[in-house]
Amino acid sequence: MLDTRLNHLRQALQRESLDGLVLIPGPTLVHAAGLSFHLMERPVVFIATAESTPPVLILPGFERSKGEACPLKPVLFPYGEDPGERQPAFEAAGRHAGLAGKRLGVESLRMRFLELRLLEAAAPGAQFVAADEVVTSLRVAKDAAELQSMRRAVQAAEQAFRATVPLLKLGMTEREVASELTLQLLRAGSESELPFPPIVASGPNSALPHGVPTDRRLQRGDFLILDWGAMVEGYISDLTRTLALEPVDHELSRVHAIVLQANEAGRAAARPGVACAEVDRAARQVIEAAGYGAQFTHRTGHGIGMEAHETPYIRGDNTELLAPGMTFTVEPGVYLPGRGGVRIEDNVVITPNGAETLSTLDRGLEVIA
Repeated sequence: MLDTRLNHLRQALQRESLDGLVLIPGPTLVHAAGLSFHLMERPVVFIATAESTPPVLILPGFERSKGEACPLKPVLFPYGEDPGERQPAFEAAGRHAGLAGKRLGVESLRMRFLELRLLEAAAPGAQFVAADEVVTSLRVAKDAAELQSMRRAVQAAEQAFRATVPLLKLGMTEREVASELTLQLLRAGSESELPFPPIVASGPNSALPHGVPTDRRLQRGDFLILDWGAMVEGYISDLTRTLALEPVDHELSRVHAIVLQANEAGRAAARPGVACAEVDRAARQVIEAAGYGAQFTHRTGHGIGMEAHETPYIRGDNTELLAPGMTFTVEPGVYLPGRGGVRIEDNVVITPNGAETLSTLDRGLEVIA
């Protein structure tokens, strides 16, 4: 599988007129080479060239065994604990790979100043450019194994939610709810590194799309947004459900019904050949027709996979066409400042003939007595 991905990478580099791709620890390095390293003060750099030569891996000496176990058999350039050994290792790697004067791609959202400066000194005259399109082409369409991992991540997240809801009661703080949800995610099989810290927002705080759990206690009449996800085998899920504590606010109950209809419309619009903007429009039109357009303040969704936010982005100006294997969220929301909000989020994969919703949790308004 990794050999196939390396060949696809080389083909993508050639299409973009790039001589190589430089990666530091992160999801793309795991995807392309099966290499997982901590991002730390000791630099780790993987370089794949457009030519059919073994990749290059610069790494701390104590991590050498990890590089040797890589199926791609990269040429290793280890260095010791003395920071002065790093530049010589980079220069040796640069000479070996013939990087001087070459056009090399990097991930614009991930490359650090530390590695870039070492690379510039090791590759005189090289040009470093954003290669996000190359990375996207490698990761945007998930294969069967990747989708299986994502299904497991959805199952773990849903199991955690079902275990958490019966424990909710008046007087709990948002932090306590988030802690319980995190514990249940781990018990359900999520890796310890969650895709993101759970969002737990109650009452007026639920009007904040990305609210951070606070010491606010659950109160009667609150609407409660839970936004959480699991990670399984390096792939994530990202779900949101909105609950209500009795007595139920009548306007927010109506808003929930509207957001549910928008969620359904967005998922129904998704299929191969449809622009991301059309999915956003389908969901947004429902909310606008109900008079809450100004209170739907974010895009309808975003891609998911090895990261919580990746291509494709489901927003009104994105003309990118959906294709089989693409995975993303549909998460319309309405937020009434000072009162509360509603968001319903599901995970979707484009199939050859339409779209499949991976998440199965009930989307109706669950009321906690």
